[in-house]
Amino acid sequence: MATTCVPDATAEANERIRAFMAARLGRPLWPDEQAEYEQLLAAWAAAGPGANGSAPCCPFVPSRPGGSTG
Repeated sequence: MATTCVPDATAEANERIRAFMAARLGRPLWPDEQAEYEQLLAAWAAAGPGANGSAPCCPFVPSRPGGSTG
């Protein structure tokens, strides 16, 4: 079975995460913000690979301070 690309759900989740983190740039997350961030990541994961047989077109990879992802 071919994997279907579902850009809308993942793109929306990516944008929400990026906006959330951009609003908090340069500082650590407070505990309640960390919980909200984890909920956003869960929503992204639900829209990602394997969700309803679909795969994201543009997965979000959280970066570390300074732009490093690894």
